[in-house]
Amino acid sequence: MSRNSSPRNLRAGALATVLAAGALTTLATPPAGAVVGDAAANGTYAYTALLTIGDNLRACTGTLVDRSWVLTAASCFSDDPAQPQALAAGAPKWKTTATIGRTDLTTGAGKTAEISELVPRADRDLVMARLATPVDGIAPLRVATAAPAAGQTLRVPGYGRTKDEWAPLKLHSGAFSLDTVSATGIGTTGTGGAAVCKGDTGAPVVREVNGKAELVAVASRSWQGGCLGVPATETRTGAFNSRVDNIAGWVQQVRAKAIGWKTQALVRSDANLYLASRLYDGSWTPYEDVQAAAGNIGGVRAVSSAGINGDTHVIALGGDGHLHHAVHNLDGGWGQKFVDINTTVADLGNITQVTIAPVGNDLHVVVVADGILFHSMRSGNGQWSSFKVVTEVTGPLNGITSISAGGAAGGELHIAAVSGGKVYHTRRNAAGSWSPWGSVAEAAGATAPVSAVAVTRQGDDLNLAVIASDGQYHTLRHASGSWQPVNSLGSVLGNVTGTGISAATVDTDAVFAVTTNDNKILLTNRHADGNWTAPESLDLTAIPGNHTGTVITSSL
Repeated sequence: MSRNSSPRNLRAGALATVLAAGALTTLATPPAGAVVGDAAANGTYAYTALLTIGDNLRACTGTLVDRSWVLTAASCFSDDPAQPQALAAGAPKWKTTATIGRTDLTTGAGKTAEISELVPRADRDLVMARLATPVDGIAPLRVATAAPAAGQTLRVPGYGRTKDEWAPLKLHSGAFSLDTVSATGIGTTGTGGAAVCKGDTGAPVVREVNGKAELVAVASRSWQGGCLGVPATETRTGAFNSRVDNIAGWVQQVRAKAIGWKTQALVRSDANLYLASRLYDGSWTPYEDVQAAAGNIGGVRAVSSAGINGDTHVIALGGDGHLHHAVHNLDGGWGQKFVDINTTVADLGNITQVTIAPVGNDLHVVVVADGILFHSMRSGNGQWSSFKVVTEVTGPLNGITSISAGGAAGGELHIAAVSGGKVYHTRRNAAGSWSPWGSVAEAAGATAPVSAVAVTRQGDDLNLAVIASDGQYHTLRHASGSWQPVNSLGSVLGNVTGTGISAATVDTDAVFAVTTNDNKILLTNRHADGNWTAPESLDLTAIPGNHTGTVITSSL
């Protein structure tokens, strides 16, 4: 069984070591080819990519799975196509151009982009290839999450050789029956004369479910029976394909590296903490167990997060009563695992609440400990200032039950705090001076007793939203210091009972996350023009337990 990538030059040749009938056999690798099957109608399988590798060195097929990523076979880029596991991550060795959405190669339809980065999968013949220029206007193919089953009919579109064309100018596709399923791949057999030929390495193996196409696997190697240039004695049309359904989470994590994801959600469930990133198209990466990845802190009693220069800073109140600081990087890793702030900065006593906010490159931390409000700052160079008592300069505020901090224009830090069911506001200017507490109810209008508050910047304004005993409310503080009258969010969120709220600024939107008493988390955006989006309910099926709150962060 031969791998299907090969030189596009019709007179070039290469050797590939392949698995055949249980033994390693060396076969001459003929020119690039395509699926033996029918020519695809114009505009169909638009997510299929033709990959031109090197100066006509090789040609492969791939699948657009994100505006910035093509999923294909690692063997397309390996020095030895028979050893895809040897492919290193990083820029491709040879200049590679992806042509996407061009069913007929004689036309100018679709888009072209160079491949700038490769992220290979170690356990199978797969690689995610980043596009240097994102492709818009072509719908990516959804990656399947349900396992394939023997007997299913699949479709494979490809750009290479057919039974009578060395280098066809049109995309072809063929039907295949699914024969076998293993942990990393599936075996298929062409039907109606279909076969996977040389050059189809990386082609999408597509399943249709309820009228919608999804990517099940990626073509890797085949017998090529019926392909032009293959001896007529070879009649086998079987192929081996690398599964993607059981690594859909990995695909999502790689997608999250692309510029375009900006929002992260930290969800508390009982004493556990989970993190997911929202992609440009609104989908979310799988939830990651934060303590498993960043260090066990004995459970999480409270948490806050802030985005600075692509990093997400997380400060959590652990089961030990201490504050712990970790940094989640843009590439999905943890650049810093949890570090105990109590031992490195100060031991504040009985901490009950924490909120953090970015102001420029500085991270501001506000906590309530022994009923007292403290403030500290981690500068952009990583140096911490000592915690200072805020109420010594703002005036006293007793019985604080909820706090939220947000950065604002001019290097200001704003803090909202709930005391006695009412919301109070103070701000710290760039010079470090604090204003006295001001009553939000007196400035913007009273609500029923408040249990939770969230603030976030939007342009020069400060959004403030609350959970009250009779619903959710919102107001704005303008840069001039005036307040907009408080408004109910009932028309936005519907008839829900909120138990917690958080907010973040993403681009020009203010994003709010509301935890409800029926174990749901609702997201809604306030646009710069004042209009709100319909609430989106986060999919929390993968998170066990009681969802006790969430924190939204903008990381870019």
